[in-house]
Amino acid sequence: MKNTIRLAAALLLGGVSASTVAGMTEWLAPQDPFPVYGNTYYVGTHGIGAVLITSPAGHILIDGGPPGAADQIAAHVRALGFKVEDIRYILNGHDHFDHAGDIAALQKMSGAAVLGSPSSIAVLKSGQPDKRDPQYPDLIPMAPVANTRAVHDGDVVKLGPLAVTAHFTPGHTPGATSWTWQSAEGGKTMHMVYADSLTAIAAEGRSFSRNPLYPSARADVERSIATVEALECDVLVSAHPDFSDLWERKESKTFVDRDACRKYATAARTWLAKTLAAEGQQ
Repeated sequence: MKNTIRLAAALLLGGVSASTVAGMTEWLAPQDPFPVYGNTYYVGTHGIGAVLITSPAGHILIDGGPPGAADQIAAHVRALGFKVEDIRYILNGHDHFDHAGDIAALQKMSGAAVLGSPSSIAVLKSGQPDKRDPQYPDLIPMAPVANTRAVHDGDVVKLGPLAVTAHFTPGHTPGATSWTWQSAEGGKTMHMVYADSLTAIAAEGRSFSRNPLYPSARADVERSIATVEALECDVLVSAHPDFSDLWERKESKTFVDRDACRKYATAARTWLAKTLAAEGQQ
């Protein structure tokens, strides 16, 4: 509750939209951690995805949740029997404060290097929102992140037996990145996907498709939707788990759904069409 109150105060002081403030309770809602498949675990909050990929050589964490989530994520890692100090890399999906707001805190706990696209790393290093971002100015500053490294599209982050590939999926933000890897369980290997947000959304009073600071937003998100749709995808976790039916799959006791990425892409196209229609675009 105290974390939620602090986040609300920060959002209101930052002048963000009422809908953003209203979403904070869901962002920080508690969620027990659980295995997804093999050495892949869900360690995020109920509203914001975070994934731990483990190995004897150390672990990789994807995303850090909103301000106030670090303690919950760290507790989840420990509850699963792993050490936060063994996290070697923290990978970022995109640089909004609901997904990256507590990366700095998690880095301090773990000593991990933080990796992301050049655009995302620039924001994480400065802590200041990107003015090109379609949702600017409905964004708040974050604690600056130290020990960062930019990756490029197609780069593979290696750690012992782990190999996690970066797939640039811009549009929602200029530097958004999705990540893929493989996990094995019971002799079966699955293609795992952490899909970043693909929603075409802009701040109130700002156009997604006619943003002079980010004129390629529409083309970028269209290309990114196609990228995620084409991925080898057996198990999907998305930045917002509700957007990929994670809880329904958890209830059904299997996370394997080879159509999950295609369904995620279809939903993103529907969202884009509604956004363009509202902006008078075809």
